[in-house]
Amino acid sequence: MNYLAHLYLAQPTADSHFGNLLGDFGGQRHLNQIPITVKNALDNHYLVDKFTDSHPIVKEAKQYFSPKRKRFAGVAIDVVFDHFLIMHWQKYNLQPLNDFKQTSFALLHKRMPVMPPRMQHVVKHMTDNDWFKEYETLDGVGLALDNIAKRIRFTNTFAGAVDDIAKHYDELNVVFLAFFPELITHVNQFNLENAKNTRGLYTL
Repeated sequence: MNYLAHLYLAQPTADSHFGNLLGDFGGQRHLNQIPITVKNALDNHYLVDKFTDSHPIVKEAKQYFSPKRKRFAGVAIDVVFDHFLIMHWQKYNLQPLNDFKQTSFALLHKRMPVMPPRMQHVVKHMTDNDWFKEYETLDGVGLALDNIAKRIRFTNTFAGAVDDIAKHYDELNVVFLAFFPELITHVNQFNLENAKNTRGLYTL
């Protein structure tokens, strides 16, 4: 899953927000010490990713991407799932999206000093420029994916992935609506952060 989904599945604390994104930036290996609250949140990140990557409906969704982009179809699905989460936000969260973003960005900034350098850089740009606003439109999703393609360290044909998304938009939307409630249930069942349902989630 991409950044918005990981933050959505975090608890409303600075340590939880930090840990739930840390998995995309090398995990614990960049830190000398890690509080148990951050460790639990990091484990939650890995739980989410493992469930997502191994889920049959997500694997099947990769068929909607052309052969030249299929290698990175998982990346495209992560980003477009953030788009669908925004589109269906009120279905999954009682808190308005703008309020959620302001709260999440503030919590992330509290842990900025202890983040690995690359995470600091990304989180600063993400919060200063509100990347999630970009994910509201297909054009924004396309721009985000093309920027990812540019950052891949070898020649690739991932650019233009939004064309595949646009072609199969309705099918991918159906996949998201089927999958995401299962992910929420999975996270709540494992309850790795040992917290009550304080995310504003609907019980699904």
